[in-house]
Amino acid sequence: MRQSAGTLLYRDGPGALEVLLVHPSGPYNRRAPWSIPKGEPDATETDLEKTARRETREETGVEAGELAPLGDMVYRKSHKRVHCFAGPAPVGAAPRPTSWEVDQAEFLPIDKARQVIHPDQAVFLDRLLQKLAAADGGSGIL
Repeated sequence: MRQSAGTLLYRDGPGALEVLLVHPSGPYNRRAPWSIPKGEPDATETDLEKTARRETREETGVEAGELAPLGDMVYRKSHKRVHCFAGPAPVGAAPRPTSWEVDQAEFLPIDKARQVIHPDQAVFLDRLLQKLAAADGGSGIL
């Protein structure tokens, strides 16, 4: 089974939690859903967190800091397994497309992210919110 790994970096935005997502480039992807920055491991990579960090840096120019696993999901159509690692975005992070693979890299409010993310990846948004609520003692304050 093919695998990939990526990150779901987050920050407090004006009035809402924001997450870093990317949009695939190319005219055939104009209407394609957004995604976490992710990619397949290189032939020498065995640590999926390292793959996730590398892919995030290559696609957005953002260096991920502390990360925690959010588990994985499997695409319904391609059956590719995607592993996700989440963490706070570095202060002052300014994502930009730094690879031919993406034409947009942005922090989006969580509600907007839910509207544009690939439906199979939406589970990562739910898991992130659960993890943040649990870390906050369940008070619901992010």
